Amino acid sequence: MPPPSRPGVLFDIDGTLVDTNYLHTLSWARAFADAGEWAPMNSIHRLVGMGSDRLVMELLGHESPEAVTARPQRYKELVDEALPFPGAAELVRLCHDEGLAVVIATSAVSDELDVLLEKLGVDEAIDARTTADDIDEPKPAPEVFVKAMEAGGIDRRRAIAVGDSIWDVNAARAAGIGCIAVESGGYSQHELIEDGALHVYRNVHELLDQFYTSPLALLL
Repeated sequence: MPPPSRPGVLFDIDGTLVDTNYLHTLSWARAFADAGEWAPMNSIHRLVGMGSDRLVMELLGHESPEAVTARPQRYKELVDEALPFPGAAELVRLCHDEGLAVVIATSAVSDELDVLLEKLGVDEAIDARTTADDIDEPKPAPEVFVKAMEAGGIDRRRAIAVGDSIWDVNAARAAGIGCIAVESGGYSQHELIEDGALHVYRNVHELLDQFYTSPLALLL
């Protein structure tokens, strides 16, 4: 079988395509309270996008199965408030229409991703998806992007990730690909560039407006 040769884009979804990062922060804060624990919300926010077990260890210095168990229900109570960022659906469709394979590569579990994809309404433009259910090591480990490229039949030499956090940037670099970053998740341009982002846009709407001069256009 010949190696994959298709160009493609790997989209993170939380904080990138859909405005959920602060909902995740609040759901973790409530889950910690349920477990008799506490962490400041600013510190929680900085770790959104990291795998749950690692996030808990980073914040508390010890495991908390109770908090990990409570978080999905707390997030479910809030997710109806999540909205796609302006331009998100249009950007995904443009990538698809221009011949790029489009794969969602997220640390979210499958059922949480289903809710967000329903809000986006771009199923016809998505070739594959990789979630926390498909991997052993979440971001910043590279596995989610490696498996996303495999799922989409994408050549690593012709792949770019799009994300909102340093965890996305670090995971992409570890997978041997570049990452375009957006500031809509709460990380600054300086932080994202410092960690190795190819380019930083304010949000996906700006990336959409500048698509043909962005790193994505180099894949066409």
